[in-house]
Amino acid sequence: MNPQRDFVGYGKRAPAIEWPHKARIAINLAIAYEEGSEYSLLQGDKHREPTNEVTSPVPMDRRDLVNESLFEYGSRTGFWRILSILEKQNVPGTFFCCGMALECNPEAGPAITSGGHDICGHGYRWIQAFEMDRATEWEDMQRACKSIEIMSGQKPLGWHNRYAPSTNTRELVAEHGQFLYDSNSYNDDIPYFTLINNQKLLIVPYSWDTNDARLYRGGGSSTDHYKGLVDTFDQLYEEGTTNPKMMSVGIHCRVSGRPGRARILEDFIKYAKGFPQVWFARRSDIARWWWDHYSD
Repeated sequence: MNPQRDFVGYGKRAPAIEWPHKARIAINLAIAYEEGSEYSLLQGDKHREPTNEVTSPVPMDRRDLVNESLFEYGSRTGFWRILSILEKQNVPGTFFCCGMALECNPEAGPAITSGGHDICGHGYRWIQAFEMDRATEWEDMQRACKSIEIMSGQKPLGWHNRYAPSTNTRELVAEHGQFLYDSNSYNDDIPYFTLINNQKLLIVPYSWDTNDARLYRGGGSSTDHYKGLVDTFDQLYEEGTTNPKMMSVGIHCRVSGRPGRARILEDFIKYAKGFPQVWFARRSDIARWWWDHYSD
């Protein structure tokens, strides 16, 4: 990864971009499909995944059956509810998939693909890439891509680590011929190019403040989350009059797949669809558009 940090970015020189159909905002619904790939004693890990939704007295070196069931909800029920909402509202999404998670539920991958959604690689399972050497991380990326393609019928076109990336991650993404973009960045509201060993790499930024993970980490109520989504949309849509923007909405099957939270997701989609010049796009669509129009 480029060791130099960039505190300037586009600055006052925001590019005069134009989305398809002159959209003022591109919205990407980024659905994490990762249940079954978390830390687990059953998989030989030294500790289980921490419990987020409820307080647990179970030590980290023992199985927490309640926590395991909370994750299972995501793939058993939440996933299908979210998929149904996307179909009902006729909007596409990008699924951030862990290979092991798809292997745990063989019906999920084909459903993602047949629904017209694309996939961003999210690792084979939950691992801390920043603790890996270059060769080990590359091996995991290859394993993840192979698993995802086998289980879904499509190759992941982007990459986003479950945990923080390593200093080698972007170099590996740039060197891997199939990737259109990297999403291990939270530093802008539109895509941008960076140079990795003199090779151009497209960064399609992600977002934390519009991510439902905040709900199970004490980051506010469901009402707060919905207001945050609407406020973000309103601000970016207003700015989009002169400088079109992009909005990522982070969604987890075990979080937004719950009934009450699913209603928030659908209500937000309806809200955004109520405005003209709004483009709901897959992440690969955004990446391809940027490569085709702004790579010079």
